[in-house]
Amino acid sequence: MQRTRLLALSTALAAGTLLLAACGTDSSQEAAPPTSPAPVASSAPVALPQGRLLVADFDSDTVTFVDPAGADAGERGSVRVGTAPYGIALGEDGTAWVSTAEGVAVVDTESRKRTALIGYRTEAGPATTGEYRGGGMGIALSPDGSRLYVGVNVPGGDGFVEVVDTARREVVGTVQVGMRPFDVDVSADGREVYATNHDSYDVTIIDTSDWSTRSVLVDPYDTGRSLGAWLKPHYAVVRPSDGKVLLPFEGERLLVVDPDSGRVTEEPMTADTHQHGIAIGTDGTLFVVGTGGTSDSGNGPSLTIRTPAGRERVIPLDGPHEEVAISGDGRTAYVSGGFTRDGYWDGISIVDVRTGTVTRLPAGERPLGIVVL
Repeated sequence: MQRTRLLALSTALAAGTLLLAACGTDSSQEAAPPTSPAPVASSAPVALPQGRLLVADFDSDTVTFVDPAGADAGERGSVRVGTAPYGIALGEDGTAWVSTAEGVAVVDTESRKRTALIGYRTEAGPATTGEYRGGGMGIALSPDGSRLYVGVNVPGGDGFVEVVDTARREVVGTVQVGMRPFDVDVSADGREVYATNHDSYDVTIIDTSDWSTRSVLVDPYDTGRSLGAWLKPHYAVVRPSDGKVLLPFEGERLLVVDPDSGRVTEEPMTADTHQHGIAIGTDGTLFVVGTGGTSDSGNGPSLTIRTPAGRERVIPLDGPHEEVAISGDGRTAYVSGGFTRDGYWDGISIVDVRTGTVTRLPAGERPLGIVVL
């Protein structure tokens, strides 16, 4: 099902009147019978992989550097970026772009300094903290690094994607999207931007040649876009092999959106858990974060590792998590423990992809966004 909305590139605001709602329960919705997963048991901590990480501290105003290697693994200092940082986009030059409630912070990861704070054009209310705060959410760079796209939440109304010229470090335009743009992704050729809108159950497709938009409904449980339901879209990835947009739902369904036709198809998943973050490896392997069951029949938190052919391993995690980043060699998954709702913890889970071993490492303050440096 598809609806269209054409909007000029502008700084106009949406006068939304709907109330935002959490990923709440909806007793009228019945999930499909779950498929039993085959979890891989976690084991005692082991030697950790090499590499550096950067996490966004949603309960603070900082990003924190983390070294996951060796006996002294842990935090390696923080940089103040702005209230309630959410997502991080990492440039090839090592610049980190961080969406906060105040604006987009620009961080030099070598000198570990904030070099700029780019204010939003969108009026998103005061810079506050918490699950429903206004300001930046999903964030992504264009393939050539010349543009940055950040989803800005406007509490109670439609959000916007703001377009940042990375050389000039200023907002050069805004595009209206749906409610609460959790995630922003870009096509491999840079011609389209995809905003995953949590509270309006849709993906806004932005044509970067003329800034026109189309919207694809993603409501596989036929909730009627209920603001009180749990069954909303959260994060997405673009599949390298065909450019389709992938969105996991409840550890039961993987929605595959064809941006050209707007057609939505479904593939089965097996974790039976409420799902948030998703990442994709260079070979097409998916990594999907499960936050825990939403009913008595749901399973606990987990990380699903799904091959391009659809075969899945479900690795249990201790407590809810939010986002996931993958090491360059694809052997390690780093899962942030922040979570947008209650139940978060101040750390990350490090998952050995080959063995399923999970090691918990304290780091940051309610870390959400996470990237491998």
